[in-house]
Amino acid sequence: MPNITVELLSGRTMDQRREFAEAVTAAAVDILKAKRPSVRIRFDEIEKSDVANGGVLESDRTD
Repeated sequence: MPNITVELLSGRTMDQRREFAEAVTAAAVDILKAKRPSVRIRFDEIEKSDVANGGVLESDRTD
């Protein structure tokens, strides 16, 4: 059973999560030969103030 954990910055819509879950599940079935009902995806939402890239908090970025 594939257990897939996805870390995302907060702000994604439910439709985006649904579409992503469908695409990842399809890939797991195709590539890993997993049974569709056994593919488990967990979304961990991270606030922009909890992540820094290149020494800059995501919440401080303006671009």
